[in-house]
Amino acid sequence: MISLIKPVSSSLTSIAAVRRTVSPKLRFSPLPIIRNFQNSPLRVSSPHNISTISLSAAEKQRRDGFRVGAYEADRSKPIEIGVEAPGEQSGQKLKIGIYFATWWALNVVFNIYNKKVLNAFPYPWLTSTLSLACGSLMMLVSWVTRVAEAPKTDLDFWKTLFPVAVAHTIGHVAATVSMSKVAVSFTHIIKSGEPAFSVLVSRLFLGETFPLPVYLSLLPIIGGCALAAVTELNFNMIGFMGAMISNLAFVFRNIFSKKGMKGKSVSGMNYYACLSMMSLLLVTPFAIAVEGPQMWAAGWQNAVSEIGPNFVWWVVAQSVFYHLYNQVSYMSLDQITPLTFSVGNTMKRISVIVASIIIFHTPIRPVNGLGAAIAILGTFIYSQAKQ
Repeated sequence: MISLIKPVSSSLTSIAAVRRTVSPKLRFSPLPIIRNFQNSPLRVSSPHNISTISLSAAEKQRRDGFRVGAYEADRSKPIEIGVEAPGEQSGQKLKIGIYFATWWALNVVFNIYNKKVLNAFPYPWLTSTLSLACGSLMMLVSWVTRVAEAPKTDLDFWKTLFPVAVAHTIGHVAATVSMSKVAVSFTHIIKSGEPAFSVLVSRLFLGETFPLPVYLSLLPIIGGCALAAVTELNFNMIGFMGAMISNLAFVFRNIFSKKGMKGKSVSGMNYYACLSMMSLLLVTPFAIAVEGPQMWAAGWQNAVSEIGPNFVWWVVAQSVFYHLYNQVSYMSLDQITPLTFSVGNTMKRISVIVASIIIFHTPIRPVNGLGAAIAILGTFIYSQAKQ
């Protein structure tokens, strides 16, 4: 009997000694103390040690409680990060809708003012240059005033941007030349044939193959554009070729952009700003050589005398809205998929064509409208088949 009592006494003495040696700071968290004591050589595993048994039970209860709390905390993390609440999904859809509505509205306004300027001042090279200059100035000011964060670029970035800027410059000038010769609606009907050029260039130069539905979707695009061109009342070969060259140039711009900008951490807004600046440097000497300051001065004086001070506002508006609508379109690429962007681009052309016909009272035959509808429908089918 005496031998049985000694271990208990020794155990209790050891527990008391450990408790006395624990710092006051650790006494607020009994779990580590119990765990340390359990793992220490002082623990007695005798079945007669009642205090040890009760201590182990308390430790187990606290440990189980601690594990449950940790599991609940870990389990809540994926819910906060990986799952979007219905309100967040609605907010994202609303944001995309605002992007689209702004993109379409700005594009319609640009095309209206651009056509007004070109009707009174038929110098597309200078008009194109002013559009790029205005956008470049706007972005430089926003970077200097820190309204927008300036991009971090290097020499390699500008090297990869150069072919993109060349194609962008050609496409922009060619589209402006087209709109100076023909109706806005006709230019955009022809530009809706861009998917056909995309498939052709990708097949011939990149060796890409496409499924049969993609090739079949090109038939209504080509047929609709041809029907619209043949039945156009105010057909002009320079205007037609300008729209065709613009299509081809923008296809190469997209190809160069995809190949050269992989891995580049530049936002859509800043990417287009850099693109505008390089395009401005490229187009300025050609604009001076093709048209020149003397022609610009005489044409400007005639436009102001005929239109009045409003002409200056038209020039400013078309320049500002050109940059804004392109900037919003590049910003939207950061938020939506390429398929959604293609569908949005198709709907944009419809809004521009309808608005320009209404505002400029463009005469259009039923068969001409049918050709436009077929071409736009083919573009929509292409965007679906491409995916």
